[in-house]
Amino acid sequence: MARLFGTDGVRGLANGEILTASLAQNLATSAALVLTEELRDSGSGRKPLAVVGNDSRVSGQFLQATVAGGLASAGCDVIDVGVLPTPGVAYLTAALQADLGVVISASHNPMPDNGIKFLQRGGHKLDDVLEDRIEAHLDEPWDRPTGASVGRISSHENPVETYAAHLISTLERRLDGLTVVVDCANGAAAAAGPLALDQAGAKVIAINDVNDGLSINDGVGSTHPEMLQKAVLEHDADVGFAWDGDADRCLAVDGEGNLVDGDQLIAILALGLHDAGRLPGDTVVVTVMSNLGFVKAMDAAGVHVKQTAVGDRYVLEEMRRGGYAIGGEQSGHIIMSEHATTGDGILTALHVLQRMSLTGRTLADLASVVTRLPQVLLNVKGVDKARCKTDDGLLEAVATEEKALAGSGRILLRPSGTENLVRVMVEAPTHHEAEACAERLADVVRSRLAL
Repeated sequence: MARLFGTDGVRGLANGEILTASLAQNLATSAALVLTEELRDSGSGRKPLAVVGNDSRVSGQFLQATVAGGLASAGCDVIDVGVLPTPGVAYLTAALQADLGVVISASHNPMPDNGIKFLQRGGHKLDDVLEDRIEAHLDEPWDRPTGASVGRISSHENPVETYAAHLISTLERRLDGLTVVVDCANGAAAAAGPLALDQAGAKVIAINDVNDGLSINDGVGSTHPEMLQKAVLEHDADVGFAWDGDADRCLAVDGEGNLVDGDQLIAILALGLHDAGRLPGDTVVVTVMSNLGFVKAMDAAGVHVKQTAVGDRYVLEEMRRGGYAIGGEQSGHIIMSEHATTGDGILTALHVLQRMSLTGRTLADLASVVTRLPQVLLNVKGVDKARCKTDDGLLEAVATEEKALAGSGRILLRPSGTENLVRVMVEAPTHHEAEACAERLADVVRSRLAL
């Protein structure tokens, strides 16, 4: 059987063949047994504590109830924080000294999908080993507590306000005088995002901030920034920010309506820390998908770049391993380890605004440090992705194209983690060159790796 856990928890069509209430309950009980094993072995007699939150999609209601029930049946006391961004759940997991956290969310995926991701003590995402242990314990017999040993389920009194206060506390100055449009993706940030920015002093115009359970990510948010670009111009705002459904991503729009991606936002924040002498190892961590223009900009500023496999969890693992302060992905997952254990879109927005306020520079000016090379990404379907890194003919074709680019561009072939496809990414001095190179390599992939 295929591995149940993906790059960010377990995802699928809510109430479909995989992500059912039954699976949610089994995952919850298995996670409780695995993640509280040390506490139970200690003999302290203390009940484990779990924090559970969700984004705004309607299926989150039955999944959250089922997960909370499963945790309580395994002897965990549960604090339900309701609709809250993933980083908010992670923060409260750490702040409340909970033994584990659970987020019911499919992030930027369409509304019919949902997902379950677990956090260990301290609010950190799980590594592959822990996820495999949880999966291995599914449907195994276990000693069920009874009577007073079962867990209790309660609600947090003010999770949104508590999380927003934490976000504001990370700032060194107020944001008065800045006008900001925020696209909440009709998701988990609809309450916390505007509240945090408003209390920090910015004038906030919120769009797509309803939580009807049905509209999350529907043509809005960080995957569809067009509405935000229009709103920034209409309101003559200084800047706009777009979050995804669970607000662990953030993309921006400058005052001229231009999109500012994750690479550029990471550069702005990393250089701010570098200038202040607060960038450990003068190093930033990104994935192999970051634009070559970002790497060149960091090199010119004396900042080292470490690159990982695609996925914010791998960025975070490298950051924790090296004690680094900032890292993230082009898609807008940005981790500021001084203040958060996960990517946090609202935190990113606050600190980009602070950088604008401190320097007196526009977002367009700050983002101009990165000159992005044209990038083309093609998905080649129906191929044997396992041979992507070993086929001699394909490797020879890649070497030929790399020689032609002569260091002025970059080629990356990456097998999909979930489908029989290979992603061909090419960066080159012009879009035409990148597109032509990507098409040539895509043809080679089709012919060499055909199933």
